[in-house]
Amino acid sequence: MTQSPTSIHDTVREHYAERIKNSAVSCCGSDGCCTPESNLYPVDLLTTVPSDVAGTSYGCGDPITLAELKPGQTVLDLGSGAGLDCFLAAQKVGETGHVIGVDMTPEMIERAETNAKRVNLKNVEFRHGYLENLPVESNSIDVIISNCVINLSPDKEKVFHEAFRVLAPGGKLSVSDIVTNGPLPHAVKQSLSAWAGCVAGAVEADDYIGMMKSVGFTDVAVTPVFFDKETVDAALADMGDALDLQTISRDDVYKAIYSAKITAYKPVQ
Repeated sequence: MTQSPTSIHDTVREHYAERIKNSAVSCCGSDGCCTPESNLYPVDLLTTVPSDVAGTSYGCGDPITLAELKPGQTVLDLGSGAGLDCFLAAQKVGETGHVIGVDMTPEMIERAETNAKRVNLKNVEFRHGYLENLPVESNSIDVIISNCVINLSPDKEKVFHEAFRVLAPGGKLSVSDIVTNGPLPHAVKQSLSAWAGCVAGAVEADDYIGMMKSVGFTDVAVTPVFFDKETVDAALADMGDALDLQTISRDDVYKAIYSAKITAYKPVQ
């Protein structure tokens, strides 16, 4: 049975609410792939925020460096979590810039706002909302960043439509996300725990690129970063019987799932 968008949203929201309540540092658990300790960010970048804030990451890459942010820009973080990427972006754009974080999990918004006060950043705000219906004005954003979140959406094309809408002409999309270079087992695709773990919602890279181009993005560039076997095992650990590989082997899963550095632009009109 195909999972409904509502059930996927509910499961993902509950998963991350539980993780932040328990101070878990990643989507995959304390030993998962998605932590700064995995060298996702340059060390000097993380030293600009308290260690516990830097240690609460739910991402799979470094969209900050990829975005090449400049002073004065307005930045939107899709799925801002506890706020780490927003805080790093806020330092890059400076006092004349502005950063907006959007997340659907109230507990994440609360933690992010608390963290923002701790790091004393005045140019950051957080808004509750869904990526498929962004609470952001059209043509108002210079750069969109996102870190391992778009794969969680049950309607990625709508997310890209919304991203394109809010970007100003000439604006840049800079994301790290999980994609695949082959099919995943049907049981994995139908596992809600696998959705929450950033696996089941991942689509093939060509489809991901196709959706971006279909809504108007140009100059789409994708650079793959493959995970080691231990990392993939950590991401799949909670699926239990869902990982009954009836169609492909575990080795094929290792080869199929990877993190991608993705950039694209909204054409100047």
